[in-house]
Amino acid sequence: MARVFAEGRLAYGMQLPIQSQSTLYAEPWEARATAADLAEVARAADRAGFGYLATCDHVAIPRRLAGPMSTVWYDPVATLAFLAGITERVRLLSHVAILGLRHPLLSAKQYATVDHLSGGRLVLGVGAGHVQEEFELLGVDFARRGAVLDETLDALRAALGPEEFPRFEGELFSFRDLGQLPRPAQERIPVWVGGSSPAALRRTALRGDGWLPQGDPRDRLPHGIARIRELREEAGITEPVEFGAITEALYVGEPGWDTGRRTLTGKAEVLAESLREYAALGVDQVQVRFRSRDRAELTDQISAFGAEVAPLLND
Repeated sequence: MARVFAEGRLAYGMQLPIQSQSTLYAEPWEARATAADLAEVARAADRAGFGYLATCDHVAIPRRLAGPMSTVWYDPVATLAFLAGITERVRLLSHVAILGLRHPLLSAKQYATVDHLSGGRLVLGVGAGHVQEEFELLGVDFARRGAVLDETLDALRAALGPEEFPRFEGELFSFRDLGQLPRPAQERIPVWVGGSSPAALRRTALRGDGWLPQGDPRDRLPHGIARIRELREEAGITEPVEFGAITEALYVGEPGWDTGRRTLTGKAEVLAESLREYAALGVDQVQVRFRSRDRAELTDQISAFGAEVAPLLND
């Protein structure tokens, strides 16, 4: 398995705004934003050399969670396909796809098509999910969602491989003599596993090509990285694994407005010095998010980061 990003260099990507609008991170202007705004942000990131653009996944949000989570969650496959047609170089990441909600052959058809249409730019980020009503709605056992995801990933390794008629035999899923074309453009689609629970770390180690911690503070990252490496060594897995991190909110320059006390602000050198600390912890790629008051300010931030901060990340 080839790495997504070059070893020894800190890469950077971003979760797209607009396509998911949890109150934990969405800016007020996103509620009025359009598909044209989403496209402009994506193109700005593509031009600025971002390693990936990421989209989230929820099918339906119950009323009890609609306040904090909102009900704005674009479909990840549709969104990634849209992005594939309007960008050129940036990787396309599902962060994260709740694969247990869907039969693995359905997911294989969708994501193989995205990879085919994008010329091999898909990174499949996966997670177990946490909204019980979604699982009940779709007839999936919420209590067993971890085991379901594990077998789904095993099935997907077969279904996203080179064979037109993939074969898999498991406890929950089995298929043979069912053909799917087109095949993915990549020989092996990278799978990055989201989550920081013991089960997620084990899943990353045994079934993943990368780790997507869910907002772990910096001081907790070394434990997760060390645990994944330990489990891979015990299992005799020698292929490379890429470690990620979600950074604090950023603002390039002096904002002139209240961006919140947890936002990293300042000149490029200050931000780069802070972000380089992630590399020292063993992180390979950082997911950044910028504070902004409208689309123009966000695209300016993206451009400034690419031009001023990114060249300093690997000094």
